Amino acid sequence: MARFLVITGLVLVAIGLLWPLIQKLGLGRLPGDIVIEREGFSLYVPITTSILVSLALSLVLWLINR
Repeated sequence: MARFLVITGLVLVAIGLLWPLIQKLGLGRLPGDIVIEREGFSLYVPITTSILVSLALSLVLWLINR
């Protein structure tokens, strides 16, 4: 369990460091992501991005367990 938590932490740090590059690729502003901007209010719900990240993580974890 400790090994899993360390690996998860390292992956999160890597994603945080690579976030500017990820945004340039368009991840985070995909069709299907809901953005509502009004005066003094902004709401962002990344539905499509969340689905893609979930699929990618599921694939990586499946490959690790194999």
